Amino acid sequence: MRHFPIMLDLQGARALVLGQGDMAQREAAMLREAGADVRMDFRFAPALLEGCALAIGVDAPEAELVALSLAARAARIPVNIAGRPDLCSFTRPPRDPVPFVWPAETVFLVGAGPGDAELLTLRARHLLGEADVILHDRLIGGSVLSLARPDAERVFVGKARANHRMPQDEINALLIRLARAGRRVLRLKGGDPFIFGRGGEEVEALARAGIAVEIVPGVTAALACAAQMGIPLTHRDVARSVTFVTGHTQDGRLDLDFATLAQSRATLAVYMGIASLPQLRDGLLAEGFDPATPAILIERGGSPALRSLRGTLDRLVAEAPAWSSGGPTLTLIGAVVGRGVAREAEAVAA
Repeated sequence: MRHFPIMLDLQGARALVLGQGDMAQREAAMLREAGADVRMDFRFAPALLEGCALAIGVDAPEAELVALSLAARAARIPVNIAGRPDLCSFTRPPRDPVPFVWPAETVFLVGAGPGDAELLTLRARHLLGEADVILHDRLIGGSVLSLARPDAERVFVGKARANHRMPQDEINALLIRLARAGRRVLRLKGGDPFIFGRGGEEVEALARAGIAVEIVPGVTAALACAAQMGIPLTHRDVARSVTFVTGHTQDGRLDLDFATLAQSRATLAVYMGIASLPQLRDGLLAEGFDPATPAILIERGGSPALRSLRGTLDRLVAEAPAWSSGGPTLTLIGAVVGRGVAREAEAVAA
């Protein structure tokens, strides 16, 4: 992360806006709204920076903007030149056109994507900066949580296979209790809340309690993994659809419609299925699935720590136990895997 997120208290501080026209006036108005004493000019002179805590340049001649940037940087005064990141010492998030007011007794159910903060939606980033309390899963990375308010309460409610830190009914009850207490509650879930994330159960529990819910979608693992590996989930020549299934077992049994999956030409994306991979292979092959079909295991997809293992299902079953490092893993199966662009990350597979 190159830039450190920060919000400045400009009450009574002096700020410079260099420029003219509507954009410059809007910048000055926003600074005044934040309590700053704004100085405006069209031509730059070093004396304009005296006593300034911040400088912004917009709609001024190039030479003037460059001079402002150089002088402000030399004086260690934060400077932003609109549309010129090369001249800026700080960046600014998009400004909401309408001030956001968190509705009373509302929970936001937000998808955090695969773990990379750069893959968050703008809505998710905004809500992270507004929430009083964040209930988050184990797959939520530090780069995502760093976008929360420093004083926001963080509650870890993560689950791993056969190891639930907080049972689902307790999570539901906590969401309801916090919302009724007037807290601004954000339920942050890895990937997308409605794809194998039990988001539907949480929405139903909140609805029964009369708590309003807004859903913010996230980038699900299949999309992030496939994109990072250069694998098209669909391809007009070999796959016109994609099927998402869970590899979690019920009473030790993988409950999937193997006959339908084996006969379909769809790309198969299996979530959380590394432990049940032998059952998946046996079930598919028993229904006539082609044993030569390309497949790939992708561990920690959507992050710089991605690892992958390509081969047939037989190879993956044989090598997965020794290959896996215990991270979240997605399995992609289908002809599209053979069409993917090899990534350097695969070299880490050993």
